[in-house]
Amino acid sequence: MHNGKHSLPGAEECVRYLARDRGLPLIILSNTSSPSKTTLGRLPGLGFEAKDFVGAVTSGEEAARIIRETYGRDMKDEKKKFVWFTWSPGNTNAPDPLRFLEKCGNVEPTLDPSEADFVVAHGSGCIRGAAAEDGGETPVKSMGSFIDDADLTEVDKILRQCARRNLPLICANPDLVVLYHEGGFKHMPGKIARRYESEEMEGNSVKWFGKPHASHFEACLRELGLDRSQVAHVGDSLHHDIAGANAAGVDSIFIAGGIHRGELQGEGEDSGELLLDEERLQALFKKEGHTPTHVLPMFRL
Repeated sequence: MHNGKHSLPGAEECVRYLARDRGLPLIILSNTSSPSKTTLGRLPGLGFEAKDFVGAVTSGEEAARIIRETYGRDMKDEKKKFVWFTWSPGNTNAPDPLRFLEKCGNVEPTLDPSEADFVVAHGSGCIRGAAAEDGGETPVKSMGSFIDDADLTEVDKILRQCARRNLPLICANPDLVVLYHEGGFKHMPGKIARRYESEEMEGNSVKWFGKPHASHFEACLRELGLDRSQVAHVGDSLHHDIAGANAAGVDSIFIAGGIHRGELQGEGEDSGELLLDEERLQALFKKEGHTPTHVLPMFRL
């Protein structure tokens, strides 16, 4: 639908046609670490109208609910603390992390792993502490160049301290990479969570939310009030969208011109409409181990 900054060509018209002309209920299923309300609130700025959707199910909403129920339910107790990998303050390309924190209940971020009770992989811009009581600048710790090149040097320093204390990690955004509006890729919180549960970190406990986990799709079905046979999931990631839809028994529509575009292009096909090549598609599906029900070049009419 969009690249994080504006709608993709033809997507607005496609949504209007499906929602208004066809009268189909549309719901957003997203790996964003933002709450559902925030996600719907961003739609006008991206070129869409919230009224065309019956709602949104986000990994951030589900993760915040578990944090609230597990660590932040009792407002009378001392606040539980957590190491918070999140978005940098002032980053206009990412949703405001404070909207997520508001949903988490009686908890507080800390820059010191030795006093933390758990870890949250929410964004990939910085490690963020608690807001200053005097209203001053929020303390943050650098994650180095991770978001641009996946360099884990600074991230590992914090993760190893958390691993030594066997702190559980909650992943509020399981994406590994996203295609940015500037054309390049950005590295996401899912890579931090995957690193934490790797053998290098001695396989620490990670609780995942969002696609490709079938429970995320089940939440959409409940929201829609429809049987899975009446629903199709549209997405551009074989690892998250198609794998998750297959796991949930939901038909899928793979958008080939999205994140996998570079793997499907032939030499000299760097611009313009992606030409679907059955041989390349089948080779990609075999390599990744996930096959969609249908394939389209883009989400457009």
